[in-house]
Amino acid sequence: MKKYLLLLLVSFIMLPISAQQIKIGYFSYDAVLKAAPDYLSAKASIENLKKQYDAEIQIAEKDFNEKYENFIENQNGMASAIREKRQSELQSILERNIAFRQESERLLAKAEEETMAPLRAKLDNAVKSLGSEKDYIVILNTDNNAAPYINPVLGEDVTEILISKIR
Repeated sequence: MKKYLLLLLVSFIMLPISAQQIKIGYFSYDAVLKAAPDYLSAKASIENLKKQYDAEIQIAEKDFNEKYENFIENQNGMASAIREKRQSELQSILERNIAFRQESERLLAKAEEETMAPLRAKLDNAVKSLGSEKDYIVILNTDNNAAPYINPVLGEDVTEILISKIR
């Protein structure tokens, strides 16, 4: 009896949904984002910052390598206490370099997030606006094979529409 009641309830709920036309939009988030006017300048800014960090990392690595080579060449003639002190200094430099590399990666990721946030917000607003305008039940992001199949009768590719909205 409960099964029949549940089936009847589901039928009544689905009736209004099936009576109206279901429309689905889909698009490539990356394609639309890359078409935004500010995308290239944002990426250039991030790339410039990355180059600065990479240059600093190379300087630090070069400095470490020079000190390490000097240590290797002269370690046999050093007193035990001096050798241990230099080893400790090298270890400290190496640890600082590793910490700096990790921190630079974190800061680069944060800078990219902050730089891209306004573009993503603009795109998200365009998607919401389009969804309301065209009465889509859902708009899917098809990147990363998230929607391997969308019925062309029910779905519409809105990538070009979104590109024109964010320009």
